[in-house]
Amino acid sequence: MDPQIAAAIAPLLGWAVHGGILTRRLATARRDPLTGLHPRAGWTARAEQCIRRHPHAAVLLVDLDHFKTLNDTHGHAAGDAALVATADRLRTWCGRHGTAGRLGGDEFVAVVRDLAAVDLDALTAALHQPLNHGDSSVPLAASVGVCPVAELSVAVLSDAFAAADAAMYAAKGRGRRGSRVSR
Repeated sequence: MDPQIAAAIAPLLGWAVHGGILTRRLATARRDPLTGLHPRAGWTARAEQCIRRHPHAAVLLVDLDHFKTLNDTHGHAAGDAALVATADRLRTWCGRHGTAGRLGGDEFVAVVRDLAAVDLDALTAALHQPLNHGDSSVPLAASVGVCPVAELSVAVLSDAFAAADAAMYAAKGRGRRGSRVSR
C-alpha cells in the first residue's frame, strides 16, 4: 500500500473505531445495566410522547414490597434476581402497548397507551409470582399505583406520576400486594 494513502487512512480508521466505541457506550447508558429497562430520563421522554399522543394512556408506578427484608433474608444476589424478574414481568406486560422503566432501587414505572387494552390484574398477579432462586423459592410482592391520564385536568407527566405515586402508597397502606387506580 502506498505510504501516503496509509497515512491518510490511519486517522480515519481511528475515528471509526472511536465512533463505534462511543456508540456502544451511548446505547449502554440508555438502559439500566441490571434490568435492561429504560432509566428515568429515557422513560420520561417516551412517556411524555405517549401521553401527548394517546388520550387513554395511563402511568403506573411499581414498588417492590419488603425488598430490604428480601435482601437481608436471601442475600443481595436474590435481590438482584428479584429486580431482574420484576423488570422482565413488567416489560412483558407492557408488550407493544407501552414502555417500562426503572427509576432506581426497587421502583419501576410504566406508561401504556390505553389502560382498557391491558389487564392490570394480570400485571399484579405476575408481580406476585414467587421467584426461583438457587434452591429456594423467594416470595415477591409489589404495590402498583395507576393514574389514567384522562382523569387529569391537564395531561402532564409530572401530575400523572404524582397521582400514580399517591395511588401506589394507598395500595401499600392497604396491606401491600395490590394495585390501586388514582381517583
